[in-house]
Amino acid sequence: MDYCNWLYDVFPSFSGEDVRKNFLSHFLKELDRKLIKAFKDNEIERSHSIAPALVTAIRTSRIAVVVFSPKYASSSWCLDELVEIVRCMEELGQLVLPIFYGLDPSHVRKQTGKFGEGFAKTCKMKTKAVKIRWQQALTVVANLLGYHSQNFNNEAKMIEVIVNDLLGKLNFTPSKDFEECVGIEDHIAEMSLLLDMESEEVRMIGIWGPSGIGKTTIARALFGRLSRRFQCSVFIDRKFISKIMEGYRGANPDDYNMKLSLQRHFLSEILGTRHIQIDHLGAVENRLKNQKVLISIDDLDDQVVLDVLAGQAHWFGSGSRIIVVTKDRHFLRAHEIDHIYEVCLPSEERALEILCRSDFKQNSPREGFEKLAVEVTRHAGSLPLGLTVLGSTLRGRDNAYWMDILPTLQNGVGEKIEKILRISYDGLDREEDKVIYRHIACLFNGEKVPYIKLLLEDRNLGVNVGIENLVDKSLIHVRSDTVEMHSLLQEIGRKIVRAQSIDEPGNREFLVDLDDICDVLSENSGTKKVLGVALDMDKIHDELHVHENAFKGMSNLRFLKFYTFGKEARLRLNESFDYLPSKLRLLCWDKYPMRCLPSKFCPQNLVILEMKNSNLENLWEGVSPLGHLKKMDLWGSKNLKEIPDLSKATSLEKLDLKGCSSLVELPSSISKLNKLTELNMPACTNLETLPTGMNLESLNRLNLKGCTRLRIFPNISRNISELILDETSITEFPSNLYLENLNLFSMEGIKSEKLWERAQPLTPLMTMLSPSLRILSLSDIPSLVELPSSFHNLHNLTNLSITRCKNLEILPTRINLPSLIRLILSGCSRLRSFPDISRNVLDLNLIQTGIEEIPLWVEDFSRLKYLFMESCPKLKYVSISTLRHLEMVDFSNCGALTGAGIIGYQSGEAMRPDDIETEVLVPEEASSSLQDNFVPRVKFRLINCFDLNLEALLQQQSVFEQLILSCEEVPSYFTHKATGASTSLTVPLLQTSLSRQIFRL
Repeated sequence: MDYCNWLYDVFPSFSGEDVRKNFLSHFLKELDRKLIKAFKDNEIERSHSIAPALVTAIRTSRIAVVVFSPKYASSSWCLDELVEIVRCMEELGQLVLPIFYGLDPSHVRKQTGKFGEGFAKTCKMKTKAVKIRWQQALTVVANLLGYHSQNFNNEAKMIEVIVNDLLGKLNFTPSKDFEECVGIEDHIAEMSLLLDMESEEVRMIGIWGPSGIGKTTIARALFGRLSRRFQCSVFIDRKFISKIMEGYRGANPDDYNMKLSLQRHFLSEILGTRHIQIDHLGAVENRLKNQKVLISIDDLDDQVVLDVLAGQAHWFGSGSRIIVVTKDRHFLRAHEIDHIYEVCLPSEERALEILCRSDFKQNSPREGFEKLAVEVTRHAGSLPLGLTVLGSTLRGRDNAYWMDILPTLQNGVGEKIEKILRISYDGLDREEDKVIYRHIACLFNGEKVPYIKLLLEDRNLGVNVGIENLVDKSLIHVRSDTVEMHSLLQEIGRKIVRAQSIDEPGNREFLVDLDDICDVLSENSGTKKVLGVALDMDKIHDELHVHENAFKGMSNLRFLKFYTFGKEARLRLNESFDYLPSKLRLLCWDKYPMRCLPSKFCPQNLVILEMKNSNLENLWEGVSPLGHLKKMDLWGSKNLKEIPDLSKATSLEKLDLKGCSSLVELPSSISKLNKLTELNMPACTNLETLPTGMNLESLNRLNLKGCTRLRIFPNISRNISELILDETSITEFPSNLYLENLNLFSMEGIKSEKLWERAQPLTPLMTMLSPSLRILSLSDIPSLVELPSSFHNLHNLTNLSITRCKNLEILPTRINLPSLIRLILSGCSRLRSFPDISRNVLDLNLIQTGIEEIPLWVEDFSRLKYLFMESCPKLKYVSISTLRHLEMVDFSNCGALTGAGIIGYQSGEAMRPDDIETEVLVPEEASSSLQDNFVPRVKFRLINCFDLNLEALLQQQSVFEQLILSCEEVPSYFTHKATGASTSLTVPLLQTSLSRQIFRL
């Protein structure tokens, strides 16, 4: 059944006379509570034949629930429904669940008892064919596994069990994302046993198996089907973790700040909140201990990461499930994960399906390929990745090509898998594609496509075409412009390179294995055949002493990558080391130990120079030929005192000097860098001046954040689009400077008080800002008291942030910024009012300001979505009755707030409680008084507003979908109460839309 055509989750078939006012009403209510959409026939007029609307409803429902009761067979309508249900079950694969209510199942199967008597009366005046159809339908459905009311002590328990069963069946129904994944349902069925979703215990489950077998696919399919059953859910992949860890290059694995960062980002993901701040490693437990969560962590083998994100089961609320995907079973056992699903190789039948899906786009072989497909599958092994890649290679090939493949598939599972992947490589039509494949496998896996093209452009390999061909053959994937090659395919590529010279690694085109690199560099055995060396220095156990002439034999070396994430690089160079090959295009050497590059190094072919955290004091003397250099990155080279003459670097586009704290100035030759687009110099704390008259026409991004000694800003470029001057000491700008293309300007934490004395000295600064400016940040400037009226010229400004300016008292009146959508004034504690600055604001942040009352004209902010006024101690009254697009409102910790005008407010949505005393939750059902097209969206928060008239506020409850507030005590008019660390209860339907309340005290 195509899920795209489903309109309902459940279609109930029943006798209204028997069950409509009792069992059915409670059953439908429970379905609604569990967000299961059921078809309701209230508006369909019953007749002698089944209505077309009912036929459509049956055929567009995922599950049919047939409630057999004593009078069910007394209705021809019910029996016709049943026939249609059986037809959908047989033709469309619809699930059918029988419920035997107040009668024995055998009476239905055999049409006996009162049920049989009713059936006999209905059959009068009917043809024999009709009677037979009804009998067959009754027998088929009555023989299905279902529920019998006599097996339950009470009806409520019966309904609970049935609805939970339906919920499970709905969640484990195939989704479109994985409909082509052969065998996925078998895996999910096995996983469902380990998950045991009915259990209230917190359970950790491992998915274990080799690379390429489909672990991630299983995990993602499960996550997609289960996530809606949990209060919070998150899928964490290796890319998410790597991105966080990248910010802690050089940190040890037990670094406390790294762990805090992991937890902060993790909580932001699972709670859906961007700005979470934590200061201890108990934050995950504190935030999630009362939440039923689903956490899936993919491709994990780092014990520290698992300990930080999901250290103990008691960190999470009852019913939580944590799924960990790994290649290492010992890793799971070390974390005391006993529920482990081993992903095994598929059967021969499934393997054939995988091959056929990849090659023929169908589940079976195309005509003429039946025997060949079976033979190839039998010899090829059963690894899903290998079969998929092989299928892509064979796609569109004739029988002769298939026959040629067969002899190359030899015995042995490991050899088979390798041979399959090697076949795809050998099947590449262009030799250039094979070269690109080997480069990616050894050097460029995980790099951006433009980066790879840049480094290979001199080889005339046709990189664009080559990458497309590799994608077509399933040898790589390109996601977000990043090339990704599976670890198995990468290893195959590296094996191909090793085979070039098994005993003499110095004769291979690439060196990537630690032992081989150590041998070649220490013994000076590299040859001109070596094109690239890539070494993860963190894998060096003791120390690697590089021979002083180690690179002299590698005259054709083009790519050199020595990288590390550790605190110490265990690679040692002799003082007499003085040679690097002149053909180098990429020189990436983290923590380079020498004070300068070899004097004999001629960087004439260099395209990218990356020497992060190096010991360099200077690069080289004099002028070097740098015509091909595109990027120079000396990030974190704290001892760097000078930049060499760059007058010949006419192709340089990016210069990154972040953290070069010994650098005092830039060379005047920088003015000749006509193609420079980005100059990044944050935390150059000793930088005092920039060359005057640089006039870099191509420069569009300049970052000088933290250059605390920089006082004069030069006339550098009129075309800058991003200018960041945070935490500098700039006192003046050129009088004739006009940045006509400026898009972003930030001067947070500027050190010079002179620049901000009142508003007048700021006026010249404003004259250099073009109306094209879209983002402006002037935060953390204590001496800023007011802003000039010239702000009204910034008519394209979309984001204005003036935060923590503690002496800012007023904003200019009569300024209209029509494009402004985000205004942040948080932390401006003396600010008591703000002007009618824009009617198009979407996000208004007035946290910790001195504002006493929201102006009435704020109600004209018809597009406002986010209103934050937390911790405004003088705020007494708010009125937001006409703001109909709000998605989040927060007046928490406004202790003086006594009145809140929200009548007419028409939005609301569930919000997670964060350490609040009382939580009032509202369901999805809207009050009948609301508009038909009402879509609840708002999160409304009034925590620690104890002077609010709570009773008056709750009288407006019909306009809330959810309200979160604090009480010093439970109001007396709350009739449904409970106590405990975390207690919840369901409240009967109220007269307003606030139809369900849950209090946590």
